[in-house]
Amino acid sequence: MNIICDKSNLIDGINIVMKAIPSKTTMEILECVVIEVKEDHIRLIANDLQIGIETLIQGEIKQEGSVAIGAKVFFEIVRKLPNDQVHISVDETYHMNITCGKAKFNIAARPTDEFPFLPNIVKEKNIKISQFTLKDVIRQTVFSVSDNENSKVMTGELFEIHGSELKVVSLDGHRISIRKVPLKESYEDVSVIIPGKTLIEISKIINGGMEDEVEIYFTDKHVLFVFEDTLVLSRLIEGEYYKIDKMLSSDYETKIRVNKKQMLECIDRTTLLLKESDKKPVIIDVKDDRMGFAMNSSIGSMDEDIDAEKEGKDILIGFNPRFLMDALRVIDEEEITMYMINPKAPCFIRDQEESYIYLILPVNFNV
Repeated sequence: MNIICDKSNLIDGINIVMKAIPSKTTMEILECVVIEVKEDHIRLIANDLQIGIETLIQGEIKQEGSVAIGAKVFFEIVRKLPNDQVHISVDETYHMNITCGKAKFNIAARPTDEFPFLPNIVKEKNIKISQFTLKDVIRQTVFSVSDNENSKVMTGELFEIHGSELKVVSLDGHRISIRKVPLKESYEDVSVIIPGKTLIEISKIINGGMEDEVEIYFTDKHVLFVFEDTLVLSRLIEGEYYKIDKMLSSDYETKIRVNKKQMLECIDRTTLLLKESDKKPVIIDVKDDRMGFAMNSSIGSMDEDIDAEKEGKDILIGFNPRFLMDALRVIDEEEITMYMINPKAPCFIRDQEESYIYLILPVNFNV
């Protein structure tokens, strides 16, 4: 194998596939990135058996071939090379020579026989969505995916396509996040659970352009994202997702309209009195045209009021401040509307069209 390519192209490609290199594994081959040179393309490949990534890079091909190289050492070498053309060649003993400017490296590589290449996926069920929309939907939901592996379904997000609407749901047992977005076309119905880890990595890779599209293909066991010169293949999470419709309610006793930025900043200030291990709630007191926030901890206490428009009953209710802040941070509107029934029932934050819904369970507290 013998290629020449710009350092910038090479580092961009490695950065993409590194997201499929496992941090810990008993299979050494999974710690490698494969460089595959065939006909008119240079392809970089990584696969941790849950998520696999392939991307093409531009370069001059002098000799075809393929090789597996330790991803971390390869990335660090390329990252610290001069900004110049990188010449990479591999001999028959699987030693890789890397030359750039006056810098020369010779490192041990290995054949690709044991590497688990990505399987070919039958591209049938699919949707097209803008990179901007997909990135936004992930940003607005993935924070409430659970990291508890004992409940595998909660570690993923439900992607449901019905006609020309995509609905994305995540939950962790304390809160639910829902986003609904229109699609340009009508598609066959789909309901799959995509790992949160996969969606986080996808969000990092795509550029988020309004005009740039992602094609998403669904099979019984896999989801495939295709965009620009990159494809990402991930296993789906098996199982049935929770019936969240039963948890959603349009009933309320108290409706509050409030400035999102003011509320977020106010809650953020209450957390200054919390130690890392503290699980103290922020206590919200809604009366008339004001919304009060209070925090009592071993460090001290604080309270603050902001203006609010209230319909219905006064309410005194406690929440995990982080859960409220997570939801508020991803809502783009200047004002939000909150719906509450009583201090023990879930709070809903949603817009009129229900394009987003955030359900947050309250926390018991002693006044």
